Amino acid sequence: MKKEDIIRLPNEHLREKSKRVHVVTQATQALVDDMVSAALDWEDSRPHEISAALAAVQIDKLDRVIIVRSDFDDKNVRDFTTFINPEVVKYEGKIIADYEGCLSVGGIYGKVPRHDKIRVKALSLDGQEVRFKAEGFLARVIQHEIDHTNGIVFIDHIHDTHDAFYTLDEKGELQPLDYDTHIATSTELWTN
Repeated sequence: MKKEDIIRLPNEHLREKSKRVHVVTQATQALVDDMVSAALDWEDSRPHEISAALAAVQIDKLDRVIIVRSDFDDKNVRDFTTFINPEVVKYEGKIIADYEGCLSVGGIYGKVPRHDKIRVKALSLDGQEVRFKAEGFLARVIQHEIDHTNGIVFIDHIHDTHDAFYTLDEKGELQPLDYDTHIATSTELWTN
């Protein structure tokens, strides 16, 4: 798959709940392969961004499957870990507002409040249950992707619009966007 296969708001499927995967099959592996290829193709077109993760719904497949990059700091490491039916079983730590973007919300970043520590359970690609703790950026990424499986997009968490939305400039630096000028009209299209 290619970056063009990644659906974007206002596509209504991004607002639907994904269905649980009951049996991990070769079709599940094929789905994951498609997700990885779309994520990497998107990343290859961006000089200053990585594809940190992707949910199946973002390639228009309503299965509760997410992939998360194995190394967020090195663009040369192109491996992803698969989580099937992921869920946060416990929220811990502090709630911290930090920047997020999304392959399905083009060119917009926002400050989103999320827990900085979570406990997660899921199935691995071989169908085994996994349980783990995630902290910091990894915890943020996993919460973002689990939201996708529930029909939630990061902009849904932004309620204070003052200094909340940003875009990247040509140097890869975040620059604030004026809500009234750039965001209000777009978000009206994006939200239910």
